[in-house]
Order: sequence, then C-alpha cells, then structure tokens
Amino acid sequence: VREKAIAATPLGRAGKPLEVAYAALFLVSEESSFITGQVLFVDGGRSIGAAPA
Repeated sequence: VREKAIAATPLGRAGKPLEVAYAALFLVSEESSFITGQVLFVDGGRSIGAAPA
C-alpha cells in the first residue's frame, strides 16, 4: 500500500510529519493573515493528478 501511494504522488516520495507541521505553523503565523477560505493540501501533488509515467 505504501509503495502504491508513493507511486501515485508526483513528488515521488512520502511526506514527512515535519512538512505538515510547517504548513500548520504557516497558517497560524502572521504571514498567513490575509489568507481566508482556502484549503491547503499538503500531499506532494496527489490532489492535482496522477504521477507522471
């Protein structure tokens, strides 16, 4: 299952917990103060389509 998930990810690797933490840290920071009503996908590109062949 893990290998299939990685193969379906355009970045070609699994995400790291720290990468998700960085996204959350950004969202609670002042740098994101003008961002409203958005969904931030931290998924290595899986939400935009299949990995290249």
